[in-house]
Amino acid sequence: MLILTRKTGEAFMINDEIEVRIVEISGDKVKVGIDAPRDYRIARKELCQTVENNKEAAASATAPKADLLSFLAKLDQKDQQD
Repeated sequence: MLILTRKTGEAFMINDEIEVRIVEISGDKVKVGIDAPRDYRIARKELCQTVENNKEAAASATAPKADLLSFLAKLDQKDQQD
């Protein structure tokens, strides 16, 4: 991880394509401006984490359904044998 010290109005570049500028510092908050090509997706990390958690929850919600269907099929087979 690279750690930089910047003052308000100062910036740094990433791959000659993305400029990250410190817009304002107020107390414990920093406003950051990002100038990047439109095809770059920029999102807050907590938003990405929420999306990932939702995907995992949706995937795990389908597993019990599959287990239930398998269980019911086994019950049906047992009933047919009896």
